[in-house]
Amino acid sequence: MSPPLIAFQQPVIIWEPLPADYPLPDDPVDNILQPLLAAALREALELAGLISANMIIATNFGICTKIDQQTAIKAPDWVYVPNAMPVEPGVNRRSYTPYTEGDPPAIVIEFLSDTDGTEYSSKATYPYGKWYFYERILQVPIYIIFEPRSGTMEVYDLRNGRYELRPNTTGRYWLESLQLSIGIWEGRKAEINAYWLRFWDQQDQLLLWGQELLTQKEELLAAEQQRLAQQEELLAAERQRLAQQEELLAAERQRLAQQEELLTQEQQEKIQAQQEREVAQQQLAQLQSQLRSLGIDLDRLPDS
Repeated sequence: MSPPLIAFQQPVIIWEPLPADYPLPDDPVDNILQPLLAAALREALELAGLISANMIIATNFGICTKIDQQTAIKAPDWVYVPNAMPVEPGVNRRSYTPYTEGDPPAIVIEFLSDTDGTEYSSKATYPYGKWYFYERILQVPIYIIFEPRSGTMEVYDLRNGRYELRPNTTGRYWLESLQLSIGIWEGRKAEINAYWLRFWDQQDQLLLWGQELLTQKEELLAAEQQRLAQQEELLAAERQRLAQQEELLAAERQRLAQQEELLTQEQQEKIQAQQEREVAQQQLAQLQSQLRSLGIDLDRLPDS
């Protein structure tokens, strides 16, 4: 639900970074799921290669300013700053002051707590309510409140200085600054069955977590191994077919060779027979010649 409308006085805001030794609050989280929810969002972005060095994507990270001379700090459960100035090498960024150190946050997410419900607080006096701080002080364009127990989410857009609940019928919300959609996914991660916030890209593809990517790669590897095994079976069958064909060709070559031998033998026999006929004819001619020299003409001999 939306907070009640209240009259705001215009505060005096100074965007002044905290001193290096300023003691930051170290409030415990409400439950073990909250840091896992935040880490899961960052993990998906990081593995998709969507985090650059100039971004701030953090959880329970102090966003600071001075309001009416009082230091105000809020540590969202999850915050996205598109562009922040780099810190010196070796320096650990302990907090962040918008406008002075870079862009204001583009998205803030709060996981609805089990205790005070300050996510909806419009308290306009110190210590300021979260809703008031994000809407009136930081003017964060998108404020998301997620209820992990029931798996419900509300997305508020800053319009004319006030948050308006974004209607939704698809279950996903487009985040222009990230060029991604955010929605709720029910399933298991870190050995916990719960409702999780997930990102989808413009092609409606879910941004995967590390274990999911590993499982996907294992499945692709198994599928590739199966494909290679099937291909090897086809190659083995083809080799067997070629071997059988080679055997048939060898048998055919042997048959042709045998046939060639028979033809050669037949030709040799014909040549030999022809030669024998020629020899017989020559012998007959010689005999006839000898008989004629003796006065015997075989052609004139009387028939017996």
